[in-house]
Amino acid sequence: MLVAAYVAFAFLLVICISLEFSACRSKLTGRSCSNPAFLRFQVDYYQVYFLALAADWLQGPYLYKLYQHYHFLEAQIAIIYVCGFASTVLFGLVSSSLVDRLGRKKSCILFSLTYSVCCLTKLSWDYFVLIIGRILGGLSTALLFSAFEAWYVHEHVERYDFPVEWIPATFSKAAFWNSVIAVVAGVVANVFAEWLGLGPVAPFMVSIPFLVMAGVLAMKNWDENYGKKRPLSKTCTDGLKCLLSDRRVLLLGTIQALFESVIYIFIFLWTPVLDPHGPPLGIIFSSFMAASMVGSSLYRIATSKKYHLQPMHILSLSVLMVFFSLFMLTFSTNPGQENPLESFLAFLLIELSCGLYFPSMGFLRQKVIPEKDQAGVMHWFRVPLNLLACLGLLILHDSDYKTGTRNMFTICSVMMVMALLAVVSLFTVVRNNAELRMPSPAGHTEASSPEL
Repeated sequence: MLVAAYVAFAFLLVICISLEFSACRSKLTGRSCSNPAFLRFQVDYYQVYFLALAADWLQGPYLYKLYQHYHFLEAQIAIIYVCGFASTVLFGLVSSSLVDRLGRKKSCILFSLTYSVCCLTKLSWDYFVLIIGRILGGLSTALLFSAFEAWYVHEHVERYDFPVEWIPATFSKAAFWNSVIAVVAGVVANVFAEWLGLGPVAPFMVSIPFLVMAGVLAMKNWDENYGKKRPLSKTCTDGLKCLLSDRRVLLLGTIQALFESVIYIFIFLWTPVLDPHGPPLGIIFSSFMAASMVGSSLYRIATSKKYHLQPMHILSLSVLMVFFSLFMLTFSTNPGQENPLESFLAFLLIELSCGLYFPSMGFLRQKVIPEKDQAGVMHWFRVPLNLLACLGLLILHDSDYKTGTRNMFTICSVMMVMALLAVVSLFTVVRNNAELRMPSPAGHTEASSPEL
């Protein structure tokens, strides 16, 4: 398993570089703006945002391993994860309003503080302290995925008066470097946790300086801005009306809830499935991120002028690939007949599918959901998503681990069959809808905006 992890990582890295080089030669990445003021503004944003992303990704590979290192049972770890998912739902509902009222700059600084405290709680062996840490992690995640983007858009449009058409270019570049940072973060985490022998808590301690630097740079270089005060109840009510009045929105929400809840469960299960066979978890994580990056590159190529595939078709393919991967996992995790290499391959296919899924879903969501209702609709999308993930982990918590993991993958396979049925229904509804077709090769830029 050790050799397979390094070979897979090297192979995927070569594919990533080849695809990016091919995209650059084919000019799939679009023309870059040469406005000096705009480039300086981008740098001010990126240096804070990328530090925040690096701190977040560093914590990915060894979270489950840390709880296991503290001798907690599978069921106890599942409860900690459920608390994290639940806090993400609750804070996600109010994060936009909180950020608008508190101020985007202050919210980004608050993110640095809360996430630093979250990392410090990982030094404790106390179960209650670790749960508090996961709740703080949920708050930090909600701020990361709302405050930074909101600050940038306001500054771009209101303060600097740059053209709105330049915003997708910034987010497209951010999405690319987010993937690169994720790959590098896995390797760095592996170096500190395994190569230097500092244990699974080390990556969390390494994250803290990144968070401190992000907070200091935001405090020093960013100006404060605020959003319009919008009642949360009205936002949610309008979102619910849009969700129930348009069958396309309802079907998209169903697909997203089913697909992404399965991904959340996969995030919990990959470590206990592979770790008993002794792989380097940081390298495994980097391999996953590289596979996702390959998927994103393939999306850009598939929707380019040369192939001109439609996002709807790519969304269908990604759902089908995840179903096939989960079907493989129901056999490779069979108690007494475990096949870690087959499980690893299935996990890589899931990550590849994610690279195809997120830009496809982003494109379709942007076309189907009116801009004024997007925040409210996304609130309603996230509720069933996190509830399904929590329910899945609680089912695993109540079952025997050896059979529970396999049963969980079986349940996830059923969920993906339901997602496939929703995709077929969506196909039927939008079959002749030209609005949901990629209008031109330039359309890929918007679709590759980060799902943050």
